Amino acid sequence: MANRLVIIGGDGAGMSAASQAKRRNPTLRVRAFEKGPVTSYSA
Repeated sequence: MANRLVIIGGDGAGMSAASQAKRRNPTLRVRAFEKGPVTSYSA
């Protein structure tokens, strides 16, 4: 079973954490949740 990471919040900090985690472990399954209509793609 693959390791999984859940990110709560799709702002800059959440997406930065997700991209950093994927850089450190490319096989990591990352899921991000954001309650608002806008997600940051600047990470």
